Amino acid sequence: MIRIGIVGAENTHSAAIAKTLNVSRSVPGFAVAAIWGETAAFARKSAEAGQIPRIVKRPADMIGDVDAVVVDHRHARYHLSAAEPFLAGRLPMFIDKPFCYRLAEGRKFLARARRMKVPVTSFSTVPSSRSFKAFQSQVTKAGPVCAAASFGPCDLASKYGGVFFYGIHQVDLLLELFGTEVTAVCVEQAAKGKDAVASLFWKNGMTASMHCLTGWSTGFQVSVVTEKGPLGVKLQSDANPYLAGIQTFCRMFRSGKEPVAHKRFLAPIAVLEALEKSARTGRLTPVAKV
Repeated sequence: MIRIGIVGAENTHSAAIAKTLNVSRSVPGFAVAAIWGETAAFARKSAEAGQIPRIVKRPADMIGDVDAVVVDHRHARYHLSAAEPFLAGRLPMFIDKPFCYRLAEGRKFLARARRMKVPVTSFSTVPSSRSFKAFQSQVTKAGPVCAAASFGPCDLASKYGGVFFYGIHQVDLLLELFGTEVTAVCVEQAAKGKDAVASLFWKNGMTASMHCLTGWSTGFQVSVVTEKGPLGVKLQSDANPYLAGIQTFCRMFRSGKEPVAHKRFLAPIAVLEALEKSARTGRLTPVAKV
């Protein structure tokens, strides 16, 4: 049995992961053995919902009793500092999206992980859904795409990191569809209201608009313009929207083989950082190369 520790209980993902592994037992050979929460109440709630046998007072207290770790804060700024003790302990880890809050910090962390040969991965579960994969197949068969638009919940003023919180999903699905070579972005916000539209520009000339909707709670939609005509989808969640992602990081915990290239999950951080700056300045902002 591979024992997993979870750092972070404010996010609902922690309970969902534990329910999948400990209650439904959907991935044989894996169980959540310990959890640390930002508050005692958060930890108890997730532990009870996911039948997690141990709550620790400090994240590092679970080292020695777990074989792998999931780092799962609502604000990405806490991810890498929370992961540090486990990197030192050479434990494989899944760091929930967004992987980090600053690209420079992410690069340094991953460089150390590579030197220490510690497997690390991170991803949004939206691109792993059956609905997204079916749409991606349609887009591929339709041929060249010249423009796209995505729509979904995202509050630029969120206390959990502004555009990083929930904006990661739209950025990640656009990069999954059209590649990571985004060179510049520009965010525009109406004088009244909190909604915003971000323009993304790719190296190959591709463009996309990303609609950040504060009052939106019905998931994500994507539309694309192709030579064969328009395509669009309202993405549907799988029966267990976390299962595919959990299976992916559990395979890494067992094999030690990283399922996602580091560049792939650093690229959204570079885009989000540029979006954050553009929202602040109102100007076209270059995206750092990864």
